[in-house]
Amino acid sequence: MITNPFLDPDRQGELYGHDARLASRSTALMRARTAGRPVPEAIVQLARRHWARSDSRLGLVTDIGCGRGTSTRVLAEQLRPQRLLGIDASPALVAAARRRVGHHPGTQLAFIQGDFHHLPLPDASCELAVAAFCLYHSPAPGRAIAEIVRSLVPGGIAVLVTKALDSYKELDALVAAGLDPRAERHESLYATAHGGNLADLTKPTMDVLAVEHEEHRFEFSGLDHVAEYLATNPKYDFAPGLYGNPGALAAALHEWHVDKPIATTSVITYVVARSERGQS
Repeated sequence: MITNPFLDPDRQGELYGHDARLASRSTALMRARTAGRPVPEAIVQLARRHWARSDSRLGLVTDIGCGRGTSTRVLAEQLRPQRLLGIDASPALVAAARRRVGHHPGTQLAFIQGDFHHLPLPDASCELAVAAFCLYHSPAPGRAIAEIVRSLVPGGIAVLVTKALDSYKELDALVAAGLDPRAERHESLYATAHGGNLADLTKPTMDVLAVEHEEHRFEFSGLDHVAEYLATNPKYDFAPGLYGNPGALAAALHEWHVDKPIATTSVITYVVARSERGQS
């Protein structure tokens, strides 16, 4: 039985058929953040630090699992590569990213639909590959990493980003009190590629240059705010009418909890690795 909704083929349309779910969830979470670097800026910092040919302009950069294009836009603005390609399996998210990122003079920018187990890229074509918050959507993330290696030029860099297994555990406890008694026993959404195993998944095919863990802290202003995030979180088994309905979920939370700020944390892990394919 599939327990992780990210890996359930029957839920892919619900989760990725339009961009509103991701937009609502991300917006609510970012409004709550009180500590931790913006992830796209951290990716840029790591890429600049580890790209060996720092005196030359990057050629092709790929943003794998680009979602709504949040990281793609920052890569375009701050790295200004010759070419930048956003890849996502969801046509709706590809369309949203194309709208949001727009035009960046000097960078040939494109978005395409693609499966990260079979990247639509030639061998040895990419100098920097970014895969942020997407590898745990795969039942076999090592296959996706191997595809990244195939696409990288010798000496090319990958920046891989994921979350800790116990991210947002405080919200599990909140939901378990009244709305989903099994909330604390559900499998982590990040089970296949998390902060504890991402470097080990990478080492068989790449040279790991750096592993960084950074705690992000969040404080939701109250139950209405946290409901905006929880209503589109597929981890929980809510009663009919609550999933996807922040207003109804907020009302249910008010029945079980005193309205007050709600704090939670997530540790973000960055793995920077270099392709050695073709090098002695």
